[in-house]
Amino acid sequence: MPDQKLTVAALQASFGNDIHANIETVAGLIRQAADAGAHVILPPELFQGPYFCKTQEEHWFAHAYPALEHPCVTALQPLARDLGVVIPVSIFEKDGPCYYNSLVMLDADGAALGVYRKSHIPDGPGYQEKYYFRPGDTGFKVWTTRHGRIGVGICWDQWFPESARAMALMGADVLMYPTAIGSEPHDNSLDTAARWRRAMQGHAVSNVMPVVAANRVGDEDGQVFYGTSFIADHAGAIVAELDRAETGFITASFDLDFLNRHRAAWGFFRDRRPEFYK
Repeated sequence: MPDQKLTVAALQASFGNDIHANIETVAGLIRQAADAGAHVILPPELFQGPYFCKTQEEHWFAHAYPALEHPCVTALQPLARDLGVVIPVSIFEKDGPCYYNSLVMLDADGAALGVYRKSHIPDGPGYQEKYYFRPGDTGFKVWTTRHGRIGVGICWDQWFPESARAMALMGADVLMYPTAIGSEPHDNSLDTAARWRRAMQGHAVSNVMPVVAANRVGDEDGQVFYGTSFIADHAGAIVAELDRAETGFITASFDLDFLNRHRAAWGFFRDRRPEFYK
């Protein structure tokens, strides 16, 4: 049985062209978060390198790997095992001729529990992901890990309440979203940081469930990623956060027994009427 106290962590950093340096940055933060007591530690989306989806350039396809052979996965598996922590690892996946924005869930013994492929693929200025990624074909995933049942969506998935509800219905204890989001190249006056947070805070409230979001920071050729990674509790309150520029990690602890009782008491899942949601 998983521990009834769950401590989660979100990581935040900037990333360059050296995949090995990026992995070491993430590994160092994982070690720090584990030392602080974290059981499940979330790095940002596509931390293997720069966020390359700003433009359409075919050379980036050479940076994709089969899921279980990806350098980010093989490097972090022994770390997960040695530290006894769960790590959702965001990757650029190659599966035959197909490419996906994916995540491999590593359990606390280093075992890969499976792959989730991003369901919602954005296509807009600065976020031209449809050029690179097929829409995911796995459906939403919730994994039973040593430390709890973890549901993970990837970036654009976080804006859709259906994603959060689907994972909650699958029995998730917590929702996690690795992210790469920042400035909007077509409109310098548009700052989406507050609404980005509010969307996920709403998922926390409506599902009576903590939410963890890990974003990157830094200026990547004029596209500025705004960080503000956070952890929200079951009531949507932000209980830990990072600013727009810092590299670091945050943690928060939750009582899973309390959350299960409180979720039942609110009645959201008792009173659903899915026959009308069409």
